[in-house]
Amino acid sequence: MKRTVIVALALVLMVAGCAKRTETEATVSETGTSETSTTTVTTSYPAIDTTATAEVKAEVKEAGKDVAAAGRDAANATGTALEKAGKKIQKHAKPGNQ
Repeated sequence: MKRTVIVALALVLMVAGCAKRTETEATVSETGTSETSTTTVTTSYPAIDTTATAEVKAEVKEAGKDVAAAGRDAANATGTALEKAGKKIQKHAKPGNQ
Protein backbone atom coordinates (compact mmCIF):
# COMPACT_ATOMS: atom_id res chain seq x y z
CA MET A 1 0.00 0.00 0.00
CA LYS A 2 2.79 2.39 0.94
CA ARG A 3 4.61 1.64 -2.29
CA THR A 4 1.42 2.31 -4.26
CA VAL A 5 1.04 5.73 -2.69
CA ILE A 6 4.66 6.58 -3.47
CA VAL A 7 4.29 5.54 -7.12
CA ALA A 8 1.02 7.48 -7.47
CA LEU A 9 2.59 10.58 -5.91
CA ALA A 10 5.57 10.34 -8.25
CA LEU A 11 3.25 10.12 -11.26
CA VAL A 12 1.29 13.17 -10.13
CA LEU A 13 4.46 15.18 -9.61
CA MET A 14 5.75 14.24 -13.04
CA VAL A 15 2.51 15.24 -14.73
CA ALA A 16 2.18 18.48 -12.79
CA GLY A 17 5.79 19.61 -13.29
CA CYS A 18 6.93 21.78 -16.16
CA ALA A 19 9.25 20.31 -18.74
CA LYS A 20 10.51 23.67 -20.04
CA ARG A 21 10.45 27.15 -18.48
CA THR A 22 11.70 30.42 -19.97
CA GLU A 23 12.34 33.54 -17.89
CA THR A 24 13.07 36.95 -19.37
CA GLU A 25 14.38 39.89 -17.35
CA ALA A 26 14.63 43.44 -18.66
CA THR A 27 16.42 46.23 -16.81
CA VAL A 28 16.67 49.94 -17.64
CA SER A 29 19.52 51.97 -16.23
CA GLU A 30 19.38 55.62 -15.12
CA THR A 31 20.98 56.68 -18.40
CA GLY A 32 18.17 55.09 -20.41
CA THR A 33 19.98 52.04 -21.73
CA SER A 34 18.16 48.75 -21.48
CA GLU A 35 19.46 45.25 -21.04
CA THR A 36 17.50 42.02 -21.54
CA SER A 37 18.49 38.52 -20.47
CA THR A 38 16.62 35.29 -21.17
CA THR A 39 17.10 32.04 -19.31
CA THR A 40 15.59 28.74 -20.42
CA VAL A 41 15.49 25.84 -17.98
CA THR A 42 14.66 22.35 -19.22
CA THR A 43 13.83 19.58 -16.80
CA SER A 44 14.01 15.96 -17.80
CA TYR A 45 12.18 13.19 -16.01
CA PRO A 46 13.21 9.56 -15.80
CA ALA A 47 11.24 7.06 -17.85
CA ILE A 48 8.36 5.32 -16.08
CA ASP A 49 9.01 1.65 -15.44
CA THR A 50 5.87 0.09 -16.90
CA THR A 51 6.68 -3.34 -15.48
CA ALA A 52 6.84 -2.01 -11.93
CA THR A 53 3.67 0.01 -12.52
CA ALA A 54 1.84 -3.11 -13.71
CA GLU A 55 3.04 -5.06 -10.67
CA VAL A 56 1.84 -2.34 -8.29
CA LYS A 57 -1.52 -2.20 -10.06
CA ALA A 58 -1.91 -5.97 -9.67
CA GLU A 59 -0.98 -5.75 -5.98
CA VAL A 60 -3.57 -3.02 -5.40
CA LYS A 61 -6.24 -5.09 -7.14
CA GLU A 62 -5.34 -8.12 -5.00
CA ALA A 63 -5.42 -6.01 -1.81
CA GLY A 64 -8.88 -4.72 -2.74
CA LYS A 65 -10.15 -8.27 -3.13
CA ASP A 66 -8.65 -9.23 0.24
CA VAL A 67 -10.34 -6.28 1.96
CA ALA A 68 -13.71 -7.15 0.41
CA ALA A 69 -13.39 -10.79 1.52
CA ALA A 70 -12.44 -9.74 5.06
CA GLY A 71 -15.47 -7.42 5.18
CA ARG A 72 -17.81 -10.22 4.13
CA ASP A 73 -16.30 -12.58 6.71
CA ALA A 74 -16.69 -9.97 9.46
CA ALA A 75 -20.32 -9.33 8.48
CA ASN A 76 -21.03 -13.06 8.51
CA ALA A 77 -19.42 -13.49 11.94
CA THR A 78 -21.39 -10.54 13.33
CA GLY A 79 -24.67 -11.92 11.98
CA THR A 80 -23.97 -15.35 13.45
CA ALA A 81 -23.11 -13.86 16.86
CA LEU A 82 -26.32 -11.80 16.90
CA GLU A 83 -28.38 -14.83 15.95
CA LYS A 84 -26.86 -16.90 18.79
CA ALA A 85 -27.41 -14.07 21.28
CA GLY A 86 -31.04 -13.78 20.20
CA LYS A 87 -31.59 -17.50 20.72
CA LYS A 88 -30.08 -17.32 24.23
CA ILE A 89 -32.33 -14.40 25.11
CA GLN A 90 -35.39 -16.31 23.90
CA LYS A 91 -34.33 -19.39 25.85
CA HIS A 92 -34.06 -17.47 29.14
CA ALA A 93 -37.08 -15.23 28.63
CA LYS A 94 -40.22 -15.79 30.71
CA PRO A 95 -43.14 -17.30 28.83
CA GLY A 96 -45.40 -14.60 27.43
CA ASN A 97 -42.59 -11.98 27.32
CA GLN A 98 -41.22 -13.08 24.00
